[in-house]
Amino acid sequence: MKNRAFLTTSAIFVALACVPAAASAQEADDNWSGIYIGGSIGATVQPNDIGESVLFDTNKDGRFGDTINTAAGANAFSPGFCNGAAQGARSDSGCRNDKDGLEYFVRAGADSQFGNFVVGLVGEFGHSRASDSVTAFSTTPASYTLTRKAQYQGNIRGRIGYTPGTTLFYATGGAAYARLRSNFSTTNTANSFTTSGKSNELGYTAGGGVEQKLGRNFSIGLEYLYTSFGKANTRIA
Repeated sequence: MKNRAFLTTSAIFVALACVPAAASAQEADDNWSGIYIGGSIGATVQPNDIGESVLFDTNKDGRFGDTINTAAGANAFSPGFCNGAAQGARSDSGCRNDKDGLEYFVRAGADSQFGNFVVGLVGEFGHSRASDSVTAFSTTPASYTLTRKAQYQGNIRGRIGYTPGTTLFYATGGAAYARLRSNFSTTNTANSFTTSGKSNELGYTAGGGVEQKLGRNFSIGLEYLYTSFGKANTRIA
């Protein structure tokens, strides 16, 4: 079995601090040109993925989407699937929502200012405590839950903004990377299972924010990012 087109999405609301490096281009408080380093801390919000399910390969030909039947010929997984972690063996026990969590990143970047416009490049690396789960229920009854968490992740993105002086309003977007770890749990005690699920995944991130200078060498801000990693599979044998 494997989870279908596993999509991890995160909405990140970040408080950030940036420390520009000393540079002649940054003598004025309202000049955004220069190199900076900093960090961020905030929350990752993992929405429940509507329509998420588990796929099966009964003849092990590498093509998923087969139906597993009972001895009587009925669909063994007719109770269906849910977008979260099972709270019991039966489908009517329901599922817990995907887990939100704290996130923290370090970042470095460089900006150039042209009149009232600022363009730049920023890269960051860190960790998020959010997780995404999907569950299949069988007629046994039993539940089968696959959960994915990011061990660490990063991104590199451009940003473009407008500044009237010491405040910068900007949009940002680029490529994202995550090292994902997968876990499997089941209430089925009659069978044993082998899992394989660690993977390196690429995705994208996009959003925007506002940043405020506090003196020549320090700024703080708020930022929202939407990050997506798709089609990463966890296989259970």
